[in-house]
Order: sequence, then C-alpha cells, then structure tokens
Amino acid sequence: MNRGGLFHFSKRILRSSHLRRSWLRFSRFQSSARSKNKPPKKRRFWTKYRVIGSVIGGVYCGLLLFGVRNDIPLSRFLLVRPMMSLIDPETAHRWAVQLSSQSLTIRSLFGLVDKSAPVDILEVKLWGLTFDNPIGLAAGFDKHGEAIDGMLDMGFGFVEIGSITPEPQEGNPKPRLFRLMEDRAIINRYGFNSEGHDVVANRLQERENSLQRAIGVIGINLGKNKTSPSALEDYSKGIQKLGPFAHYLVINVSSPNTPGLRKLQGRDQLKKLLSELIVVRDEMHKEMQSKSPIKCASCILPKCPLLVKISPDLSQDDRIEIAEVLKEVKIDGIIISNTTISRPKSLKSSFKSEGGGLSGGPLAQMSTELIRDMYRLTNGEIPIIGVGGIKDGADAYEKITAGASLVQLYSSLVFYGPALVARIKRQLTDHVLADGFDNIREAIGADHRGAPGPENADG
Repeated sequence: MNRGGLFHFSKRILRSSHLRRSWLRFSRFQSSARSKNKPPKKRRFWTKYRVIGSVIGGVYCGLLLFGVRNDIPLSRFLLVRPMMSLIDPETAHRWAVQLSSQSLTIRSLFGLVDKSAPVDILEVKLWGLTFDNPIGLAAGFDKHGEAIDGMLDMGFGFVEIGSITPEPQEGNPKPRLFRLMEDRAIINRYGFNSEGHDVVANRLQERENSLQRAIGVIGINLGKNKTSPSALEDYSKGIQKLGPFAHYLVINVSSPNTPGLRKLQGRDQLKKLLSELIVVRDEMHKEMQSKSPIKCASCILPKCPLLVKISPDLSQDDRIEIAEVLKEVKIDGIIISNTTISRPKSLKSSFKSEGGGLSGGPLAQMSTELIRDMYRLTNGEIPIIGVGGIKDGADAYEKITAGASLVQLYSSLVFYGPALVARIKRQLTDHVLADGFDNIREAIGADHRGAPGPENADG
C-alpha cells in the first residue's frame, strides 16, 4: 500500500458508521449543553473521548495495515518517527536503552522482539564461540550493560557493551550527539561517558545470577579515563574486572573523542600496549581457571579473545604497520572501524561541521575498504568484525565478502527502527544462497578468492 492508499484507508475509517454515530451523540450533547437540561458531565466526558478514541484507532489501524503491506513494523511509527521528530538525540538514546531493558512483555508490545528461529545458514563459529547469526550490536548504544537481553531478543547474534572506563566519568559537555537526517548519519562526541567498572561489573553479576535464558555472546569494550596518565593501567583494570563476564574484550584505541587516544595506534605504542595486555589477559585466565569448580584435564576454560578497535582514518603506511604489529603480537581479532573525523563533501545536514566522530551511511564504503585492506595485509589470519554504515543485508554481505567474519551496526537503528535486524538477517540469507554458498562462513573473504561460489570457499 502506498501513501495514497494509506490516506484513503484512514479516510474510510473516519467515515465509518461507528464514528458517525459517536459524532452524532457528541453533537447532541453539545447542543443539549446549551439547554436547561444538561446531561451529566461524566456522560459528556466519555462521549467526547469515544470520538477521540475512534480517530486514534482509525489512524492506528491505518498505520498498522500500511506497515504490514510494506514490511514496516508498527514500532517504526510508535518509536522511531516520534523520537526523531520530538526528542533531542541524547534523550531519545537514553529512552531507547531504558525501553530495551524492560520486561519481555513490554518489549513485545513495542515490536522489539524478533520471534523468528535461528537459521543454520547464518551460524558462525569463532574463538570457540557459536554465534546464531553474524549481526552484532556495536559498542556505543548500551554503554553501561543495561539492555543486553533486550538487544539479544531483538535478534542480534551478539551484543557489545561500552566503552567502559575504570572510574565513572560524565564525558564531554552537552550537546554531544547530532542526527544528520539528510545523510542518515550520526555525529557524536560523548567522550566515554561511563558509570565505571564497579557499577557495570555488579550489574553483569546480577544478570548472571538471575538469568533464565541462554547467556548470549557478550563483548565488552574497554576505554580509558580522560584524565588517566596510564592507558595500560586503565585497560589492565578493565581486563581484570570485566574479563570474567566477557566472551571477548575490545581495546578501544580509536575513539576521536578522548584526547591523545588515537596516538596509541602508532607502531611502537600499539605493540607495547597490546603485548602487555595479552599478558594481563593470560593471567586473568589462569586465575579464572584456578577458581573454576570443574577440574578435569579436558575441561580447560578457553581464553577470552582480545580484540583491538581501529580508526578508519589511517594512512596506508599506518595500515601496514598496524597489520604487522597485530600479526606479531598474535591479537585475536580486529574491529573495523570506529567513527571518522573526516567529513565527506556529500554531507548535506546543517550539523555536518559539528566536532566528533561521524558514523552511519557516509562511513560505509570507508570501513569496507579498510576491512578489505586489513584482511589482505593480515593474510586473512586475524578475524575481523566489520562495522560502519550497515543499513541492509547487502551492506552486511559486502563487508563479509570483503573479509569480515562478523558485522555490527548501531546508527542505522536510529533511522530504520528495531525491525531492521530481522530484515538484515533475511536479506543476508538470500545473498548467501544466491551466490551458491551453503552457509555464511563460506562467504567470508570471498572477494579475495575470485568469483563467489562454494568451489572457492575455504575448507
């Protein structure tokens, strides 16, 4: 149904016999109000609201039918449009997190639950973990670990929370989040606003203690405090405090909103930092193993994978040096990429000159090319999580064939609503089958092997 069809459908609702009868009753009461024998106020009140309810119901039904006919969920009308039109971006973000942390019943009413069953075609096995699908929630949405189960129920194959700093900090002054509506993009300069390790660790412990569902795959993104003199110390604290709750850990050295952070991507700084953090991770693993109640030769806990998140604004020389460092230290994975400080000339929004990191549509091609480059430079030996500008299955598939084993999204949820996740999974399945693959794993890095097809897939 097109917009014209929606208009005529709503028009028919407004012309319905029920609405006409309600309006006649309302008119009679209005006229009788002028007479000496006025009807009771309570009766006039309820009749008036029957009319209003009929109008609202008609619009609701019209939107519902329009959504069903056009594969647009009602949540897009109830959540996305009002939030973008009436609420400032940061308040909308906060409300979205709070709603996603509510009970399953409430989330279902708002269309935030994907009830479709996992499909084997999209299953990915990586780092000893099983991902039901390769679509993850990027860090930045659930900064404090409040809505993990809500986002898993939305259909994500894994959820990454953070960035989380050792001590609580407010982040940068407001306003610090901007929607570039015309560009389907976001600029943020949050500056690692965080509740700190202790609060988040307690929240994660409470979740595990009360969990009545599969735990899901959880990544934890670690940041450093703005005034901290030692990045190594801050990241080490994060590994020790939050590592026991994580299925993978991310060292974020690429946010543009913390002064000096991106300097840690330099060859010498990065090598020293990651080498020492891997030692910290190994020590944390030994401690967890010693405390494990299960004691047997074949029951060794796997080490928590340690990943690094890099910037899309790297020069070719930077990319070569980083790839060499990551291979040398044997990092477990790379997240590509963080937000960009560049501003494409194609940007139209009046907010395009705001400071901070740009994400969303304009980042899509930039991050995909970096994925392709880093996959080549690392010989496909280091798993990549691709993030940046994914709005549909084609975008996700492009990043996977470029070399990403998994992908993440966040900004597109702002513009396309929570049903986007299920839609991407359906579209991604179609792309895999159309290229002749048996599963998504065969498509990883396919661009580097020539024409798509199972005969060119690894193993």
